[in-house]
Amino acid sequence: MKVAFITRSTLFTVPGGDTVQITETAQHLNTAGIEVDIKLANEKIIYNQYHLLHFFNITRPADILFHVHHAKKPFVVSTIFIDYSEYDQLHRTGLSGYIFKFFPVTTIEYLKAIAKWILGKDKLISKSFLWKGQKNSIREILLKASAVLPNSFSEYKRLEKQFGQQASYFIIPNGINPYIFQWNQQIKKDPLLVICAARIEGIKNQLNLIKALNHTKYTLLIIGNAAPNQINYYNECKKIAANNIEFINNIKQRELIQYYQKAGIHALPSWFETTGLSSLEAAAMGCKIVITAKGDTKEYFEDDVFYCDPSSPGSILHAIEEAGSKPYNMKLREKILSKYTWQEATVKTLNAYSQVINLYEPTHWNFRYTRNPQSLWRV
Repeated sequence: MKVAFITRSTLFTVPGGDTVQITETAQHLNTAGIEVDIKLANEKIIYNQYHLLHFFNITRPADILFHVHHAKKPFVVSTIFIDYSEYDQLHRTGLSGYIFKFFPVTTIEYLKAIAKWILGKDKLISKSFLWKGQKNSIREILLKASAVLPNSFSEYKRLEKQFGQQASYFIIPNGINPYIFQWNQQIKKDPLLVICAARIEGIKNQLNLIKALNHTKYTLLIIGNAAPNQINYYNECKKIAANNIEFINNIKQRELIQYYQKAGIHALPSWFETTGLSSLEAAAMGCKIVITAKGDTKEYFEDDVFYCDPSSPGSILHAIEEAGSKPYNMKLREKILSKYTWQEATVKTLNAYSQVINLYEPTHWNFRYTRNPQSLWRV
């Protein structure tokens, strides 16, 4: 079976959590015998090479519509449905922050997409997006998709509620690679070392994290690059940072291990998270986790982490201090290693593929897949 992963044109030039999700999923599917090609949305794609198209990021519908209209192939969508509305409407600064206060979330996303296209910062693959708009474009995708693949049930319910459109869905959890993130429990952690591994942008809320830890006993490492359109935000973070705050440019996952290994706490006080991939990785490496309660995080982390109010530096500091006063929760690590790995995601992805393809080619494809990548057959 051959599948095309079709994703944003900036996947590798502006890496994010979706970059990890896409590359890890592709690698594990390839190991399992499914041939996967990663294609950027602005690339020319020979559709008849593929049995199935797999799109990512439903909040970028212009990337999807063009290929849906031309391919005439069954397709699924990993929705990665992030809600930027609270940050955009209440906490974004500058002219855009003022303008966004007056528009609903779908209009804001439409305006952002058009602005990036006009300024040459992104591609606009589907011109029909211009007159259909964000909401109608996403509703069309939900209507035509063979299935959507949200990272949690919470994410699916948000999607259904906002767009008033039901779709067949399969929950595909985000995960970690346990062969990369192997915690050496013999190495002592620094309880006063806090790290935040994430792209530096307003929705990740590094600014309030810095305010929370400035001039405290903690050392904070901010690990990541600035988002291309948020250089001013990055500069503001650096401007207010005290001497106990350090910035480290974006590094590869394998290089993150040394920081996860040393740090006592990982903090990600975002305005919204579907999962928080770096929080999963850090937890597997023995870090105590401070994270936002906004989004879908509670479905993953339940009561095993420390939640904060991202609008309050005091709340962020309190959560970090509370985390520091408690022992590491080994139950969380065990849960991640059993439920939230890319192997588990592969099992569930293959099940979704099998059911979708069998609607178009009944009895032709049937997958049996266990956590052993060799345990895959076509029958």
